[in-house]
Amino acid sequence: MTTVAPPTPIVLSDLGPIAQLRTGRLSRRLVQLYAGLLLYGFSIALMVRGHLGLAPWDVLHSGLTHHFPIDIGQALVIVSFVVMLVWIPLREMPGLGTISNAIVIGVSTDLFLVALPTPHVIGVRAGFLVTGIALQGLATAAYIGAQFGRGPRDGLMTGLARRTGRSIRLVRTLMELTVVAIGLLLGGVAGIGTILYAVSIGPLSQALLPPLIVAPAAVTTRPANGAAA
Repeated sequence: MTTVAPPTPIVLSDLGPIAQLRTGRLSRRLVQLYAGLLLYGFSIALMVRGHLGLAPWDVLHSGLTHHFPIDIGQALVIVSFVVMLVWIPLREMPGLGTISNAIVIGVSTDLFLVALPTPHVIGVRAGFLVTGIALQGLATAAYIGAQFGRGPRDGLMTGLARRTGRSIRLVRTLMELTVVAIGLLLGGVAGIGTILYAVSIGPLSQALLPPLIVAPAAVTTRPANGAAA
């Protein structure tokens, strides 16, 4: 009987904010970080223009606006700070990527929304949606792999994966499904794109992350995921 070997854990460096800048391969890592963040903004713009459903976290943000005197942008900021509080027991380390996440993604999304037209043909809208989801999986892997710290939600994903020993694929998928459920209970808006995003972004991130990890020299590493579920 053939024994199937367990998957090799994805390993991310355990770096503080200063150490992230002092380790090697800085140019490569900076380019990958900001290319990933810009691509992430582009992917969001594609999904918005597709009009086939908000991403799970945005379903939650839109739901919160029905219960508090805030708009979606303000809800996003508030949720980000709440999520960052969960980082404390998970011992996730913020960094340049954490700060850049909010700034670069937000600005680039607005710029790409100005440049992108709103398609009316359903086939084009579906193409926007599918392309947006695929590019967001790649963008997530790219900026996490640059090892400048994760964004608030991705830090929650990698922290939970590391602490529970579960795969990034499983943790990410469960996270997305959970926030959609809460968002819908609060009155948020979802669609077919929300479902497709929730079930596919985890496997995409899991598959694309290993080749995009840029390992700095002489650092302490920690596994980002355990055995695949």
